[in-house]
Amino acid sequence: EDESEEEPKLKYERLSNGVTEILQKDAASCMTVHEKFLALGTHYGKVYLLDVQGNITQKFDVSPVKINQISLDESGEHMGVCSEDGKVQVFGLYSAEEFHETFDCPIKIVAVHPHFVRSHFKQFVTGGKKLLLYERGWMNRWKPSVLHEGEGNIRNVKWRGHLIAWANNMGVKILDMISKQRITNVPRDDISLRPDMYPCSLCWKDNLTLIIGWGNSVKICSVKERHASEMRDLPNRYVEIVFQFDTEFYISGLAPLCDQLVILSYVKEISEKTEVECCARPRLDIVQPLPESCEEISSDALTVRGFQENECRDYHLEYSEGESLFYIISPRDVVVAKERDQDDHIDWLLEKKKYEEALMAAEISQKTIKKHKILDIGLAYINHLMEKGEYDMAARKCQKILGRNTELWEFEVYKFKEIGQLKAISRYLPRRDPVLKPLIYEMVLHEFLESDYEGFATLIKEWPGDLYNNTIIVQAVVDHLKKDPQNRTLLRTLAELYTYDQRYGRALEIYLTLRHKDVFQLIHKHNLFSSIRDKIVLLMDFDSEKAVDMLLDNEDKISIDRVVEELENRPELQHVYLHKLFKRDHHKGQRYHEKQISLYAEYDRPNLLPFLRDSTHCPLEKALEICQQRNFVEETVYLLSRMGNSRSALKMIMEELQDVDKAIEFAKEQDDGELWEDLILYSIDKPPFITGLLNNIGTHVDPILLIHRIKEGMEIPNLRDSLVKILQDYNLQILLREGCKKILVADSLSLLKKMHRTQMKGVLVDEENICESCLSPILPSDASKSFNVVVFHCRHMFHKECLPVSNTVSPVQFCNICSAKHRGPGSAILEMKK
Repeated sequence: EDESEEEPKLKYERLSNGVTEILQKDAASCMTVHEKFLALGTHYGKVYLLDVQGNITQKFDVSPVKINQISLDESGEHMGVCSEDGKVQVFGLYSAEEFHETFDCPIKIVAVHPHFVRSHFKQFVTGGKKLLLYERGWMNRWKPSVLHEGEGNIRNVKWRGHLIAWANNMGVKILDMISKQRITNVPRDDISLRPDMYPCSLCWKDNLTLIIGWGNSVKICSVKERHASEMRDLPNRYVEIVFQFDTEFYISGLAPLCDQLVILSYVKEISEKTEVECCARPRLDIVQPLPESCEEISSDALTVRGFQENECRDYHLEYSEGESLFYIISPRDVVVAKERDQDDHIDWLLEKKKYEEALMAAEISQKTIKKHKILDIGLAYINHLMEKGEYDMAARKCQKILGRNTELWEFEVYKFKEIGQLKAISRYLPRRDPVLKPLIYEMVLHEFLESDYEGFATLIKEWPGDLYNNTIIVQAVVDHLKKDPQNRTLLRTLAELYTYDQRYGRALEIYLTLRHKDVFQLIHKHNLFSSIRDKIVLLMDFDSEKAVDMLLDNEDKISIDRVVEELENRPELQHVYLHKLFKRDHHKGQRYHEKQISLYAEYDRPNLLPFLRDSTHCPLEKALEICQQRNFVEETVYLLSRMGNSRSALKMIMEELQDVDKAIEFAKEQDDGELWEDLILYSIDKPPFITGLLNNIGTHVDPILLIHRIKEGMEIPNLRDSLVKILQDYNLQILLREGCKKILVADSLSLLKKMHRTQMKGVLVDEENICESCLSPILPSDASKSFNVVVFHCRHMFHKECLPVSNTVSPVQFCNICSAKHRGPGSAILEMKK
């Protein structure tokens, strides 16, 4: 077979068993293929029925000379045989039905009707010098009729459905058995070739498609129905050649394969030694027909026995339609060609070392393949990758190929160990479902520990701690740390191992020493607050913000007093802790507020004043003392003011800060006339201060008090602008008063009108109302009687006789229920009489 990189389409095997025995003593002359069995004719006139493995099932002695043709109907129950001595036999394989005829010339061809088993299709044709049709008629007598003659010997006949195609010396004809009309004549192209040496090959692809191969020419003909308008005296069918092309070699046989063609070719070549033309190995080609050419799909040279002595006429190609089996018949050999299945495809891929493709093909077709197993292919692939030195790829493929098979996993790990490539497989070892023996993981960890600390640390972090014996690995790390005590990678890994082993205290010590970011996570996760009581300073030094947040969030586990005590020698850290505590709650750390004054003054002065303002537990005298010692003016002013010494505070602002705006703002806050007087007295000889006062004093103190005290001739910066501003402020106050007055008058009038409308409304009096004095119904039960009712605007109702007699001074009566202080327009009466 061709050893190219292109995969062959067919596979070949010799038909052996009984065929081997036959061809040792005889030679094959023809063969016919049925889906159930094979029929082989020999040069010594024997016909053998064979099974598909080549075993002989039946033998017929037909003639003492060569069998030219064997024909079977579609059912495989009837056989037609013709021989070189002119004998023709048609008989039933399973019945006594039989026909014998002997002609005076060799009969090359016999073809029984495809449906010969049916009684009304008892027909067959023979081909010698003429084409004869035999039909069984009345009283089972066979009647012959001539279908064609006069163009030489009939050398090939193929019967399909109602169409018979035959070849003689001139060309190929097709006969329609329904109309008994010949519908076409396809002349042969190369008339120089002897038709007996280079016979015509015929093959029906289907009921209407005939494939003709003759010499090196191939024609594919399609039988079509003629339109009624074109009939006239013409047959109702015609033939159209749809494909036509030439081949490189002479054609010995044809067969269809889906939309492609299988061509058996006879090859001649020049011998390199003798330079004489000789017979070469025949070729079996698969081609794709095109309108005027063909595309070669595959081409195989076949080594058949005795090919050096064979001629073109000695080869035949027969095929089984249902199974795509192709039989190459030569006198000394019968070769079967089969379409390659997925097992064959995988074989070829493995042979070419295309393991990836073979594995993929096996996975896709795992239900249909019989010869191969996915696991075996995968293991071969892993071995191949390891031989090529692609260890990482081999290890990666282990995940997919080995799956959950722990034995195979362990076997492969030891193979990697033997070649010193445990590191390659470490990343792909299973960690859950399945889990290998602890020894496997320990072996890999020891390999890393000897040569790659970082890789070892990565595995410890990624692998669950229950995969291996933690104690053994811890001891191994400790031994390595004796050689390199400061190795941060080993220390970090040892801390993780201690964590897996629940020795959290030791892990915490290492994390704090390394200042590792996971220390806080470790404390929270495993509730290690009891272990950090004496390590608060270390935590604060590592990350004060995180440490303080953690301590404050868990003050029920580590008290405030304990934290402050631990930080006693580190006041700067103590301040950070107490400051954040104060921000969270102004009262929790009240006992430390006095201490915080000094801490703020020393480490965080910007937050001192806010602390003094917000704290209600801070000793003011102590705070004032500290602020005065450090000359903190703003803080001292605030404390003096808070302690009631506003005049001293104002004096400090004026003398120390010399900030008139701040002094004015302070005076506004205190809203004390004496402070304003002190401010004016202090500012009277300082023109810039006077300007500031003139610009801001107008809304709090009468500016005249300041203006009268200004000395004659004193130059005051921007005096005019200040006076204009005072006048504008005064004008603005007048406008505001007038606007308020207008609003007040409008509101009073609106409310008066509303009251008048309310008082003018009627009051509903019905049977449910009672007299507020005698508590009887206000209306009499007899509506015809006269009655007097008094209704006040406050909605209290009385019988007139129940009211006290009004005095002569003021005839207006008031509601007895409503008190005198509520008397007003609403208490006047509304008298009802009837």
